[in-house]
Amino acid sequence: MAARFHLNRQHLDTGGTLPTAPVQAVHQGEDLGRWVRQQQLGFDKLTTVQQWMCEHVLGIEPTAQDEKPKPRRTHADKWGLNYTAARQHYEREGHLKVPRGHVAQILIGNGGEDQEERDLKLGSWISNQRSRAATLSPEPAEQLTAIDMRWA
Repeated sequence: MAARFHLNRQHLDTGGTLPTAPVQAVHQGEDLGRWVRQQQLGFDKLTTVQQWMCEHVLGIEPTAQDEKPKPRRTHADKWGLNYTAARQHYEREGHLKVPRGHVAQILIGNGGEDQEERDLKLGSWISNQRSRAATLSPEPAEQLTAIDMRWA
């Protein structure tokens, strides 16, 4: 942190403005804007002294919660979304015989403004689960079997 902090301070001392996005200011091969953005996004992970230095010396403010990027979905989250789509298809149609190119629409979120509609490639996902049947752990295999997954 120290080297990029000092490079940003030098940049400000020579009349530059605080870069807040990648490639806005590069000094001695260091992308100062990228570093500033990282400090804003990870402000709560900085020590109290680092937070004070960033705020009072460089003028870096933490990113507001609504400005932070959404966390990436984990493999388990993605599997859960696809399983939900498969379960909804089964409840609606009574089977999981979908063509490989079938796309399902699913509503995700807590309802209200947070809710969004997503298209999932359900046919490909079901086909992939069938091809991985031997390597699936017991719990996912049981969940799929419970909604009438045909493994062959």
